[in-house]
Amino acid sequence: MTHIPMIDLNDGTQIPQLGFGVFQIPPEETASAVKTALDIGYRHIDTAEMYQNEKGVGDGIRDSGVDRSEVYVTSKLNNGFHKPDDARRAFDQTLSALGFDGDDSYVDLFLIHWPLPTLYDGDFVSTWKTLEEFKKDGRARSIGVSNFQVAHLQRLAEETGTVPAVNQIEVHPYFANNAVREYGQQHRIATEAWSPIAQGKVLDDPAVARIAEATGKSPAQVVLRWHIERGDIVFPKSVTLQRIKDNFALFDFELGAEDFDAINALDKGEDGRIGPNPDTFDYVPD
Repeated sequence: MTHIPMIDLNDGTQIPQLGFGVFQIPPEETASAVKTALDIGYRHIDTAEMYQNEKGVGDGIRDSGVDRSEVYVTSKLNNGFHKPDDARRAFDQTLSALGFDGDDSYVDLFLIHWPLPTLYDGDFVSTWKTLEEFKKDGRARSIGVSNFQVAHLQRLAEETGTVPAVNQIEVHPYFANNAVREYGQQHRIATEAWSPIAQGKVLDDPAVARIAEATGKSPAQVVLRWHIERGDIVFPKSVTLQRIKDNFALFDFELGAEDFDAINALDKGEDGRIGPNPDTFDYVPD
């Protein structure tokens, strides 16, 4: 089986650097996709309450026959549940939807999905303190955040006692998000990269195409390998068997220094962002 590097987190735990994401996988297809990924060798699954497919994740793990303790599972707090009592109820529902009970009644990582700085009086601090409760009682082995900017992270540092283990943010060659990544590196906050291939937009870039041809790898494999070599944690999503396999095959080649630099040079700064800006994003699902 392919050896997946483990990333040391600041709370003493470890996370597999490569995982399988289930964003936008329909609930009815999630169990099959997760089982397929685990059959191939993935041991890290990233879901969220907002995706509405946590049940499929839990079903897929059980269908695979892989012991729960061998699968690293992340979920995220939905945007409408930032108030402490709401967050507690939502977290209980996550464990219920996943079907994790008894000794398995935990998630490996639980995140605040978005800071929502323009909602709830901008109070994501009380939300974070509620996640600290989940870590203390062992139902979340690690806690972290998603889409937090430097100012949001600084506020947590000033007003709470726990540094996030990870920050899951938009990162890809067109938007390297270096300021947030560098803050994370300085404070031992691991970076997880969502949309690592920019929703496919970067795959047709001439620089990526040239490197793919030279290495005999697909453009997606080249870009995902760039993330791996940067130290990002990635969890590409697909429901296509061959792509799930290809996304797992990242450890039998390396990028040369020139190729790595060529991908670095694709960064467009804020102009390259394809997702919402966390400083203003205030979406709450119905």
